[in-house]
Amino acid sequence: MPTDRSAGREPGFPRTILFDLDDTLFDHSLTCRAALVAVRRRYGALRGRPLDELWIEYDRLLGVLHREVQLGHRSSEDARAERFERLAAWNRRPVAPAAAREMSDAYRALYLRLRRPVPGAPEAVRRLGERARIGVVTNNTLAEQRDKLEFLGLDRRVDFLVASAEVGVAKPDVRIFREALARAGTPAAETVMIGDAWESDILGARAAGLRAVWFNRFRRPRPTADDVPEFQSFRPLGELERRIGAG
Repeated sequence: MPTDRSAGREPGFPRTILFDLDDTLFDHSLTCRAALVAVRRRYGALRGRPLDELWIEYDRLLGVLHREVQLGHRSSEDARAERFERLAAWNRRPVAPAAAREMSDAYRALYLRLRRPVPGAPEAVRRLGERARIGVVTNNTLAEQRDKLEFLGLDRRVDFLVASAEVGVAKPDVRIFREALARAGTPAAETVMIGDAWESDILGARAAGLRAVWFNRFRRPRPTADDVPEFQSFRPLGELERRIGAG
C-alpha cells in the first residue's frame, strides 16, 4: 500500500497532490523558445520572418504533431523532424527531409543544454512531499518525462509518474486521472491537480472529480467562469499551500 504522509494534516489539505510537468514544473515553453532562437541563428531556412511569428507557428506545429507522440503512436524524433520541415515550408524557405532532421537534431541538443526548471517548482515539490503523496500526470512519453524529473532532481521525490504514451490516453481524458488515483491509492475528493493548461489539467481533473488549482504563470485571462483557485508563482510557497488547502 502507498505510504500515507497525511497523519495529522489540517482539514482540507489533500492526501495526494498531482502535478503537470511541462510548463508547471519544467520550463518547457521558454526552453523551446531559447532553443528555437539559437537554431534560427544557424539556419537561414528559419530566418526572414519576425521571431514572434516563427515561435507562434512552431508552437502550433508542436501541438498538431506531438499528439501522436503523446499517445505513443510516433517517435519524438520523427515528429520533431517533420515539425522543422513544415516550419521551413511555412517560412517560404523549404528544405529537404535530411536538412530538416539536421535542424531538428541541432534543436534537440540546444534544448537539452538550455533547459531549466520553473522557478521555485522543485523546492515546492520537495516541501509539499513532506505532507502528501506526489504524483505527476503528463502528456508525453515515459522516458522523456522521467529524464526531465531526473534533471529537476525530483525523480526520487515524486511517488509516481503517469505518462500518456504509457497508458494510451492523454489529458484531458478522465481515464488518465483515474489511473493516477489508482496509483495514489487515494480518492478523488482527497486529491488535488496542479497544472498550467486550463483544458487539459483543470477541466480534465474536475471532470474526473478532483479539485484543481490553476498555475497561471503568464497571467492569462481565465477561459471560463469556473471557480478554480489560481496562483502565479511558486514563491512564496505559502500562497500555493493556502490554495491547496482551501477545499
